Order: sequence, then structure tokens, then C-alpha cells
Amino acid sequence: QVQLVESGGGLVQAGGSLKLSCAASTRTFINRAMGWFRQAPGKEREFVAAISRSSNSIYYADFVKGRFTISRDNAKNTVYLQLNSLKPEDTAAYHCAAERPGTLYSDPLSYDYWGQGTQVTVSS
Repeated sequence: QVQLVESGGGLVQAGGSLKLSCAASTRTFINRAMGWFRQAPGKEREFVAAISRSSNSIYYADFVKGRFTISRDNAKNTVYLQLNSLKPEDTAAYHCAAERPGTLYSDPLSYDYWGQGTQVTVSS
């Protein structure tokens, strides 16, 4: 069974930081690009960041503005998302996902495996 499990979410004050982790149950996705998406109540799922297999290519949504950093440790089957300078509008459930080879990094339809999400709540 292939599983992606996110952790590290929580409640923080505006301007605070969190580090999210996404652990894969196996090394199945060692050659896959990985992405982070988020979804707030009443809104559609949106792209946050993506990283290639060897971390040579990294992509961020425009709203990140240097505040977030995506990274991965293939030896640990884990991808990370460092969240800094958090804003109330960052409040959402954050999901990691594995991308199908050769697909568009920012399109949720390009990903075929998803974690259940970890909640990030930023208070004002």
C-alpha cells in the first residue's frame, strides 16, 4: 500500500513559522516530482510548491514571495515545506502529492497520489 502522510501543522500567530513533513511509506516515488497544495474552506485546491526528484528544479506559487521553502530527503522518503512569515490567509489544509511523469507541475490533475493533509491555522 502506497501512502503519503503529512505532519507538522498547527496553530500559530501571524508572522510565525511551521515546518511541514510528508513521509512516503515506500521508496516508490524516489523518481517522482513532489508537490504541495492547500485548500481553505469554501475555496478550491491551489498549488503551493513543487520539487523535482533530485531537487534540481523547484517551483513556487506567486503568493509565496520567498516565505516558503520546499525540500526533500530521498533517503528518508520525505518532502518538507518550511513556512515562514505566515499570514492569516495562509490558513488551510496542506496536502502533499506525487506527480505523474511529464505532467504540469502546478495542475492538481498532474498528481496521482495524495496525502490526507495537515491543518495550518494562522491567527491575527
